[in-house]
Amino acid sequence: MPPAIDIETLNNIRDSALRDLADAINATSSQSLEAWHTSYLGRKGILTNVLRGLSELPIEERKKIGTISNKIKTFLEEKYHTAIQSQATSSVTLDDSPFFDVTLPGREVIIGRLHPTTQIVREISQIFSTMGFESVEGPEVELDTFNFEMLNIPQDHPARDMWDTMWIDYTDTDGNYPMLLRTHTSPMQARIMKDRKPPIRVLVPGKCYRYEATDATHEWHFYQIEGLAVGKDISFSHLKGTLYEFVRRMFGNDRQIRFRCDYFPFVEPGVEIAMDCFSCNGDGCRICKGSGWIEILGAGMVHPNVLMGVGYDPTEYTGFAFGMGVERIAMLRHGIDDVRLFYNNDIRFLEQF
Repeated sequence: MPPAIDIETLNNIRDSALRDLADAINATSSQSLEAWHTSYLGRKGILTNVLRGLSELPIEERKKIGTISNKIKTFLEEKYHTAIQSQATSSVTLDDSPFFDVTLPGREVIIGRLHPTTQIVREISQIFSTMGFESVEGPEVELDTFNFEMLNIPQDHPARDMWDTMWIDYTDTDGNYPMLLRTHTSPMQARIMKDRKPPIRVLVPGKCYRYEATDATHEWHFYQIEGLAVGKDISFSHLKGTLYEFVRRMFGNDRQIRFRCDYFPFVEPGVEIAMDCFSCNGDGCRICKGSGWIEILGAGMVHPNVLMGVGYDPTEYTGFAFGMGVERIAMLRHGIDDVRLFYNNDIRFLEQF
């Protein structure tokens, strides 16, 4: 015969169960917790036996007592499962496992780091961002239209020999190969100007590809950073001031810069920018091949044909562009003598940066 049931009886059972549960937890034995669960919540447990008396109560009182009973049962079940989980996580102790010393410091977590090329890309981007340049990216699989034609390099132009192109094995209806792995980041000049109106000031970092033999100074895949500024009354003086400021921030205030004429089909005039050798300070050494100067990038004023090709009036708008090899900048910055080291995945090399 189940005992009489009321709220006071239920509260007494709950308080007694909590005291016994605390004793079972202190016993640090899973058998103690199982015995507690059987004693109170099992099929013949104290609380289960009391709940059988609900059927003897009037309907209104049965609803009230039933609600309280279920809350107490749920409460005790939660306490039991919490105790089980706590016991499981603390089961390893110095006494239980003599090979595990919790007083020892944890093992140092080895985390990765940015590749030296990525570091230089971010540093260059940061320098030009302070001068108002926005960083954008473009496709590595490019169209001949943007890679050559819109940059004043039409079909069969001899200047195409300057870029050892990797063509995509895909032909159009005329049998031509319209797609390639971009040979430089300059196609973004045409893409950006085609979709925007001046003023424009952008920086384009990205990977390029050329079909050429690798050696200490050449790789078939490498990173470049392209810069473009277009607006009204932009002159060569703006180009010189911008690049001088970049070199000063990148390599130090004492660096000297030299501008010499060079040829790039999409700029006129074109220039080669070199700085005095960081190794010999201009006296001449093996690194600068005795000249005292090291070439760092090419640049020039945007060719009028390029401006007209994107719908700009070259009598109203002018601009300058420049491009540099990221690995070359890193080599000069850190005194690295072989560009292939950037792609060998040698941890001994990468850990230095």
